[in-house]
Amino acid sequence: MKTVHEVSRLAGVSIRTLQYYDKIGLLHPAGYTEAGYRLYDDTDLERLQQILLFRELEFPLKEIKRIMDSPDFDRGKALEQQIALLSLKKEHLENLIDLARGIKEIGVKTMDFSAFDTSKIDKYAQQAKASWGSTPEYKEFEQKSKGRTQEEEQKLGIRMMEIFEEFGKIKDGDPSSSDAQALVETLQGFITEHFYKCSNEILLSLGRMYAGGGDFTRNIDQAGGEGTAVFAYEAIQIYCS
Repeated sequence: MKTVHEVSRLAGVSIRTLQYYDKIGLLHPAGYTEAGYRLYDDTDLERLQQILLFRELEFPLKEIKRIMDSPDFDRGKALEQQIALLSLKKEHLENLIDLARGIKEIGVKTMDFSAFDTSKIDKYAQQAKASWGSTPEYKEFEQKSKGRTQEEEQKLGIRMMEIFEEFGKIKDGDPSSSDAQALVETLQGFITEHFYKCSNEILLSLGRMYAGGGDFTRNIDQAGGEGTAVFAYEAIQIYCS
């Protein structure tokens, strides 16, 4: 575990930025010290790397959060896009360096401004953004969340955790029970009403994410007790079958 000061030095990100990421739900710490300071584990650091790479794509923080929290987020696809963009930026910088060296050695002979052209980078970034926003679920999510205040977003998050609290109360029981299956139906309806149409396929994908470790598992288990995320996933599997 690393303190917020250690993560700030390691990642070159200010403490204030890390605090803001926590506030908007983009990067929650794994825990806190007795004095109340944030602590980050390896999963948090991996998510921070992904966030910072998306920032290189010039994605707004709100878009990054939507993408990384969406059920169809593909980390491999994101890395491929980020590598491609960074390669384009490297090529752009090399062209600028060559231009500067040429001016230094022989002076300005022709007014060539092609090295300053960033259209390739801009075009790729636009394509990357479009590819993440192309699914019907993402578009519906974007539409439903438009105009929603931060306070409203927080209330929805609290209501979601209340559903998992209910899962936690019965997590030592049978995931195929009527109570567990009713909670799955409640969860699916809540997601459909407030975010996007949650088909059984999407719900199953979300369930895997809930139980797969990292922020989702940690937050759900904090709400309902250790093992809640896995129990909820088991109940979802039965519901979707």
